[in-house]
Parts: sequence; structure tokens; C-alpha cells
Amino acid sequence: MLVQKLRLKRGWSQQQLAELSGLSARTVQRIESGQSASTDTLKSLASVFEIDFSGLTNESSMSEKTSSAVEEQLAFRQVRRVKGFYLHLIKYIAVIAVLFLINFIATPHKIWAMWPALGWGVGVLIHAATVFEWTLFLGAEWEKKQVEKRLGRPL
Repeated sequence: MLVQKLRLKRGWSQQQLAELSGLSARTVQRIESGQSASTDTLKSLASVFEIDFSGLTNESSMSEKTSSAVEEQLAFRQVRRVKGFYLHLIKYIAVIAVLFLINFIATPHKIWAMWPALGWGVGVLIHAATVFEWTLFLGAEWEKKQVEKRLGRPL
């Protein structure tokens, strides 16, 4: 998480950090997801961030995450999911607008662009429902109850 914080603080993408440190983007992704890194990798990252190598080794050697670190990781994951949804929505709006433009120029008497708009629109709504947790049943609360029930804990 420290690598991700330092990267975001500087406004770098994972690809930019990989290029600056001489690592692969996949290596940066693995480190940010909590996997261990070699000493050489940590030294490369420490030099890019201009921090002491020991600052990164202490972070990577911690085997037990604190609850705040877990919450932070979950928050980052949710932000990425929301970002993915908004990118999906922007693509939908752009493509459907172009399709309607083509439709009205080529065949104004027949509106065929509504079919891809409806089909893809359902996909966008499903994506929104999963990202923003618009579940009426089988949601997080249901999962929690089921786990408690399986573990034999009182609800």
C-alpha cells in the first residue's frame, strides 16, 4: 500500500512508475496488491521515490495487515470499480451518439440505433447495479447473514 500511496501522491500511473524504476508494470501491480517483492525491486522503487530503502522493507515485511490498511485497500478497490463504471458510461454515450447520428443521416425514416442503445444500456445498468450495490436481495447484508449462520454465530 505504501508504494501505491507514494505513486498516487506524485500523480503517476503504474506504467509511469514501471518505466521510471525499470520494472515491469505487472511487477508494480503485484507489489501494490500486497505481494512480496525482491530486495532489488524495493531498492529500485526506493530510489525512484527518493526515500530510504528501509521504509519500503518495513512495509513489505509486515505479515499482518491492520484493519485501517484493509479498509484502505477496499476503498481503493471500490474507487477503481466506480472509475471503471464511469469510463464504461462515457464510452456508451459516445458510441450511441455516433450511432444515432449515423442513423439520422443514413436512414432517418427508420430508427435502428435504439436497439444497440437498449441492449448496451441494460449492460450499463447492470454494471451500475454491481458497482453501487443496488441489490434488493443476495447483497452484502444477505452474505453477512449467511456467513454468520454457517459459523454458528448469533445474528
